[in-house]
Amino acid sequence: MSRNADPDFWTRARRHLVRYGGTFAPLIIERAQGSFVYDADGRAILDFTSGQMSAILGHGHPEIAAVVADHAAHLDHLFSGMLTRPVVDLATELARLAPGSLERAMLLTTGGEANEAALRMAKLATGGWEVVSFAQSWHGMTAGAAAATYSAGRKGYGPAAVGSFAIPAPNAYRPTFEKDGAVDWQAELDYAFALIDQQSTGNLAAFLAEPILSSGGIIDLPLGYLAALKRKCVERGMLLILDEAQTGIGRTGLMFACERDGVVPDILTLSKTLGAGLPLAALVTTAEIEERCHERGFLFYTTHVSDPLPAAVGLKVLEIVQRDGLAARAAEAGDRLSARLRALQQRFACIGDLRGRGLLQGMEIVADRGTKVPAPELGDAITRRCLECGLSMNIVQLPGMGGVFRIAPPLTVSDAEIDQGVDILERALEASV
Repeated sequence: MSRNADPDFWTRARRHLVRYGGTFAPLIIERAQGSFVYDADGRAILDFTSGQMSAILGHGHPEIAAVVADHAAHLDHLFSGMLTRPVVDLATELARLAPGSLERAMLLTTGGEANEAALRMAKLATGGWEVVSFAQSWHGMTAGAAAATYSAGRKGYGPAAVGSFAIPAPNAYRPTFEKDGAVDWQAELDYAFALIDQQSTGNLAAFLAEPILSSGGIIDLPLGYLAALKRKCVERGMLLILDEAQTGIGRTGLMFACERDGVVPDILTLSKTLGAGLPLAALVTTAEIEERCHERGFLFYTTHVSDPLPAAVGLKVLEIVQRDGLAARAAEAGDRLSARLRALQQRFACIGDLRGRGLLQGMEIVADRGTKVPAPELGDAITRRCLECGLSMNIVQLPGMGGVFRIAPPLTVSDAEIDQGVDILERALEASV
């Protein structure tokens, strides 16, 4: 019998764990190293999601492990009113790297927490309280972040925060607005904001957006969209908050995805990739916004704000990404990955669309490429077959879309590992269609 089927383990898991979404993979993971996780049978499973889209340096990176060990022994956690060198050093480095005049940082633990702080700051700075985000968004599970999350989790919890609005994301594969046979995202954006203006009470505070909507199906905002969105915000006195939890720290081929568009947000939030798998998040904003919020009594005092251990990890992550040229490596590896996926698309009619940037790519599975009809059972079957063959893949199933695989291996992934993953995916497709 496989050690993964340990009856005592699964009995205790069913009895004592709260189920927090989806189902658990039928595996017991014992360890992880590099681009692989290893189950109870010692089987290597190639991790094409970097854990929870976070472990950009792979698992068990020796330099990260050394930083954790040192700070766990000597400087891990303090009273939130105390400061340490790792905290100030990381804030300084983020200010150096961030676009524009984003120069003041707050260090937290999760993306939801960073977005929560950003929304509170935007409301205090503008005096407004209405928040707009995309209808396919995911920004976190805390109150304000959850109110701005529309891809899942809205039913059964009572009313969201008053003043929560959504607009459609520009999906080039399934366009709502078209002109001369091409997607017309500008018309869609204009129409969406006309509706927002009709619904708003005149208290718009912020637009919270991901440059690439990940849980929304890897919807990549087209070039020009972010600039147009920023203009909409400026016209209404709103702040633009960009959530780069999954796109930041090199994953798209640039340190921050918004750099491609030359757009500087009013507030930038980072998480997932900043800690390379450890709980670290950051909010980065301008001196002007921080000063205004401070004068008005900004409060976001949490247990783990400015913790030194994760700050030291984040500083080491930034050092490694820059030293080893991992943003450029993500672009290069992403080209290899996309070329291999396009070759699969030529063979399998169920691959409706390929999209994304760098090492954050999406593959939409449909019943038929001509009709674009979703095929959730097929997507789930491919996922199961990949895992059986040694490849961990994540698929999101959303209303009105085919299942979308979110493919995000570590930035340290080798060419051979990319080829191995796509070879397994190819076998899974052959066995499933």
